[in-house]
Amino acid sequence: MAKLWSGRFSKDSSKLLDEFNASIPFDQKLWEQDIRGSKAHSDMLCEIGVLSAEDRDAIHRGLDEIACEILEGRFEFKLSDEDIHMAIEGALIERIGDAGKRLHTARSRNDQVALDFRLFVLQSNQQIRSKLCALIDTLLKIASNHTETLMPGMTHLQHAQPINFGFHLVAWCCAFKRDVERLQASYERHNYSPLGSGALAGVPYRTNRESVAHNLGFIAPTLNAMDSVSDRDFALDLLYEIAMVMMHISRVAEELVLWSSYEFGFVSFSDEYSTGSSIMPQKKNPDVAELLRGKSGRTYGNLIALLTVMKGLPLAYNKDTQEDKEGVFDSVQTALISLEILEASLQTLTIHTDRMHQMALIGHISATDLADFLVQSCGIPFREAHHITGEVVAYAESRGVDLSELAEDEILGFDSRIKTGVKQALDLHTSMNARDSLGGTSTKQTLAQIQILQQWLTLKAKDHNG
Repeated sequence: MAKLWSGRFSKDSSKLLDEFNASIPFDQKLWEQDIRGSKAHSDMLCEIGVLSAEDRDAIHRGLDEIACEILEGRFEFKLSDEDIHMAIEGALIERIGDAGKRLHTARSRNDQVALDFRLFVLQSNQQIRSKLCALIDTLLKIASNHTETLMPGMTHLQHAQPINFGFHLVAWCCAFKRDVERLQASYERHNYSPLGSGALAGVPYRTNRESVAHNLGFIAPTLNAMDSVSDRDFALDLLYEIAMVMMHISRVAEELVLWSSYEFGFVSFSDEYSTGSSIMPQKKNPDVAELLRGKSGRTYGNLIALLTVMKGLPLAYNKDTQEDKEGVFDSVQTALISLEILEASLQTLTIHTDRMHQMALIGHISATDLADFLVQSCGIPFREAHHITGEVVAYAESRGVDLSELAEDEILGFDSRIKTGVKQALDLHTSMNARDSLGGTSTKQTLAQIQILQQWLTLKAKDHNG
């Protein structure tokens, strides 16, 4: 069958051009969006009198048949069709004849692909947000059980101050919450329909772009036809947002890799989400976390690739934008499976609370509490308090014990101004719960943060169901 655009040409395109030019090997992924768009477009054409009701119904039946064949794996995607739009339109014409030929009235492949791709991006946006919310929910459930589980909080990867494990997990949740909010904002920003823009300048038919937009679930049509067919900001936003998600996942994965080592021993991965060594039979490797950490790189690359494609393109549509899809498809797939397997591995994670507490007794992490006690209870200027605390830490080091394990009399001997009660201030649970300021690590504050996030999740679920 001759190409649908071949009327102006006297020679067939070369096989090499067909191979180089075709996007059907990858954009066939957009078949469902293409059929949705064609149905909405045919409804509008019928509404304005370009199509008869009989032709519109024939188009819908033909598109439904094609959808069934694709779902069942019986539809043949041919390289000669070039892209998903021509593949479906050509198959439709073969089935229903002239009615199929009328479908492309008042639209161009330029606005058609802009529509299909935008629908895919918006759908993917929703899917990623759903996975993120499920991950946050899982983290909050774990955190709720560990608001009193002591562990060393770290800066520079050095023991710093006592925190509870739930507090650390809530910190992860806050990052993922920002990811959800970024995705939500871009969804609303790009939820506008480009269909009806034509090639670049609109169409000479009295179309109803508003009805098409609402039929497809958009807020409204896009404003300017030229911008509509050349805009790929919606794809770039999604790529950036996925890169951010994967960066946060990578940071979580890095901590899980560290925590699962013998040196830390805070957590153990289930056998279901671990691998072994081909030569060392004792090994149990955190490959899931390592792969999650590594996959951020490919999503960064996909973002930079599309930015580079778009940076020098004149308005309006250019064939360069055919290079917009594969990176997005890859990043979406990467994000979805990464979120799913991270949640699954966390649900089966073993948490070694005794080891966390043991490690909290290393590094004198209540030293700041001693300095604060000297300032608040003893009236000692902070600089002096800092110096005295350093001397006490050095003494504890010489004794081979943690600062919190010193007897009160030992501490009182360092300065006559030190008051009784100092020993209690150095207790790790007391230290952790003393940080009761808004956003702090105390059990009370951690529970409040968990409640706020759970309420936020409930609202998100209502918005999604609504």
